Amino acid sequence: MGITENDTKTIQETDTDVLTEDPCTLIVWNDEVNTFEWVINTLMEICGHSHEQAEQCAYIIHFSGKYGVKQGSYDELKPMCNAITDRGIGATVEVIA
Repeated sequence: MGITENDTKTIQETDTDVLTEDPCTLIVWNDEVNTFEWVINTLMEICGHSHEQAEQCAYIIHFSGKYGVKQGSYDELKPMCNAITDRGIGATVEVIA
């Protein structure tokens, strides 16, 4: 179950006051730098995924270019997004349209 660009819009920092109550998705983006194991460990530690769930997400990210790894409120997902990007992995929080 993936989220396409047509289904989402990226939250800009200036819009957070208005959009924090909207349902959001934490999107992790594929790159050619990070290993599967690094992404899997990150999803387990930051998002609370099981190893199997994190591994499935990593494969979907790799083959689809991005994947919505977690849904929730902006306030819940933004710290996770920051922690993921702090590890050198591309991530964004997007409003579910």
